[in-house]
Amino acid sequence: MLGFIREIAVEAGKIAVEGGSRLTASEIHVKGTPTDLVTEIDRKVEAYLTGRIQERFPDHGIFGEENGETAGAGEYRWVIDPIDGTVNFIHGFPYYSISIALQKQGKTVAGVVYSPRLNELYAAAAGHGAALNGQPLRVSGCAALADSLLATGFACVRAGIRPDNLELLPGIVRQIQGIRRNGSAALDLCNVAAGRFDGYWEFCLNLYDVAAGALILQEAGGRVTDLAGRNRWPEAGICATNGLIHAELLKELQRQ
Repeated sequence: MLGFIREIAVEAGKIAVEGGSRLTASEIHVKGTPTDLVTEIDRKVEAYLTGRIQERFPDHGIFGEENGETAGAGEYRWVIDPIDGTVNFIHGFPYYSISIALQKQGKTVAGVVYSPRLNELYAAAAGHGAALNGQPLRVSGCAALADSLLATGFACVRAGIRPDNLELLPGIVRQIQGIRRNGSAALDLCNVAAGRFDGYWEFCLNLYDVAAGALILQEAGGRVTDLAGRNRWPEAGICATNGLIHAELLKELQRQ
């Protein structure tokens, strides 16, 4: 199954790269707000992924960012973000990804996040570890928030929802070595899995943003919770770390 997911992720990446090289303004559309954008390439990638999945697994359900929920007769559901980081994609910034997760009875059992412009393919199967381009992944050994490099995002700011992450940022930044905001939740989670970041948090995300990346991080030895330390992510926010700084980051997030 993981081999199939890798295959379609790579093919979807080719569609994205080719489409991005000739993207025009007429192919960019506004969804809910002026900063919530979708392109014809997002839709083309999702259509390709959906078609391949339905062809091979006609009884599986699919939940995609652009087309929503398609119920299936079986116990499996695919969770797809065709291009996570659409604004980056539009501007030619290479930090975007194709995110594909497979769930069985609501639990994610396999996931792939593929960054075609960075040539990085992250993959994991539940209970079998995680890998980047075939090499095993492991989270960092950073044990103190003061020594950490964190990532975050501003989905709430784009959506105009308050309170938003900007209110937390000043207090957190003063407690850490550095902060990065790159614009793809899926890749941020994978970079925690790879030990490049020590932790990541954000509000106002959807399951398709994080389902694959969260499994990859967990299989690399990390921890994922909501902002209260429970399992209601991403609807109650997401806090994802190497595990060693998790309690300390949660404390700071709850203090703000």
